[in-house]
Amino acid sequence: MEIWSASSEGLSFVISYESPTGPGFRGRAGYVASWRRAIGGSGAIKIGGSPFKTFAEADEACKTMLMHLNRDH
Repeated sequence: MEIWSASSEGLSFVISYESPTGPGFRGRAGYVASWRRAIGGSGAIKIGGSPFKTFAEADEACKTMLMHLNRDH
């Protein structure tokens, strides 16, 4: 099972690898990126475009979402 996590500016981001078979999370093959508020947040919100073919694409999606969320506040 592969899971990466990072926190920044009160937000938590997670990237996990999913596959239809094998150990770990089940779903379409690829890297699923999600975010949630680090404090007082509810469930995670999947970032649009998930699953991504590469980890780099999922990482870039998290960075873009962070910029978008910070722009709104």
